Amino acid sequence: MAGPDDLKKILAQATTIAQLGVSPSLAIDLIYRILFTEGDVSVGRIVEVTRLYPQIVDGLMADLQHDHLVEVVKAGALRVSYTYRLTDEGASRARDAIARTQYVGPFPVDIEAYRKAIVAQTNDRHRISPAEVKQALAHLTLPEQFHRRIGPAINSGSSLFLYGPPGNGKTTVAQAIARLLGGSDPIWLPHAITIGGQIIQVVDPMVHVPFRGAGESESTGKTSFIGVDKRWGLFQRPGVMVGGELTLEALELRFEPVTKIYEAPLQLKANGGMFLIDDFGRQTISPQQLLNRWIVPLETRIDFLRLYSGQTLEIPFRQLIVFATNLDPASLVDAAFLRRIQMKVELGAPDEKMFYQIMAQMCQHYKIPLDKAGFVHLLQKWYRDAKRPMQSVHPRDLLKTILAIADYAGITPEMTPDLIDEACSCYFVDSVAPI
Repeated sequence: MAGPDDLKKILAQATTIAQLGVSPSLAIDLIYRILFTEGDVSVGRIVEVTRLYPQIVDGLMADLQHDHLVEVVKAGALRVSYTYRLTDEGASRARDAIARTQYVGPFPVDIEAYRKAIVAQTNDRHRISPAEVKQALAHLTLPEQFHRRIGPAINSGSSLFLYGPPGNGKTTVAQAIARLLGGSDPIWLPHAITIGGQIIQVVDPMVHVPFRGAGESESTGKTSFIGVDKRWGLFQRPGVMVGGELTLEALELRFEPVTKIYEAPLQLKANGGMFLIDDFGRQTISPQQLLNRWIVPLETRIDFLRLYSGQTLEIPFRQLIVFATNLDPASLVDAAFLRRIQMKVELGAPDEKMFYQIMAQMCQHYKIPLDKAGFVHLLQKWYRDAKRPMQSVHPRDLLKTILAIADYAGITPEMTPDLIDEACSCYFVDSVAPI
């Protein structure tokens, strides 16, 4: 089983071409594209873009100069301070490199190194304590001991099924889990990976947040690594969240025919973190299609992706998968699928006691005095008499509506029967609870 020492070896700075584990031609092509795009470029600038060791870049530039593919336009005391430009023959080679792919960025890491790094950081990861889970959920009013139902799933890093009627906090709980994972234990990820000369972008600025403690000594020990290859970055554990917009194509490698670069699928971007599928069952793809796509990865923790050429890649499937749905689980998926989801947790409608606790919490948040007589009026007229099910989201929404009405009328927001009735009349439609 891979551990911290194995991870250090994987992340160790490559100081020679041979140690990169990738064909030198890919590095040369990348340098061609940088020179063609930017014109006169210093070795320092190439190092900045590619994240390669300066001596590697200097050696490649010396070879290109020897072959009359680049020329020196500005020299310095050391070769690493030289500035180069393409010769006519070099420009021709650069056009060929651009025809192969337009990728310009950190030099990719070999896919095998990526596999080993992900496995090492998911086998040996920071364990989330009950106190940490309770703290992450402290802003929510939930049933007693609720943390014990989701904590094991978080630590196992496998799968969690959240279900129950709408408006009771499933998405909010999942988001709290994502924040907990993101802030608990950073992860080293390559900016890009390569196989067979093809480049796959892994890091997505919309998903991957640089870890603020990078380079400092942290309790995790990961940020104290010395001599890490700059092609890797230290990030918060990723949290990918999708809803009804999820398509089957988003779960496969996406090839951009113009730039000839692959974008990683969502589950690869989520590796080492969490992947939330919200409103499960309302996607354009059916639950059965998702079952067919993920039944093997959920079982083996290995995913298989296909390149445009037909070549198949084996990728670790190492993220906490969270399904959140308002629909009946039995009507969505069969027993085989549910069996592969380790933990199933119901978030039901609050009882009157919990509803009062949520109302008190929201009153404090919105600075509206909690009036017990007003609350009893709300409970009797708009729930008991109307036979309306309570939802955890109602106190927040009703108080926000009271604030809006009071602001418009120029009066003090209070939980008076009149303001409660006006807010409820605006919020509820024909005595049907909103979805």
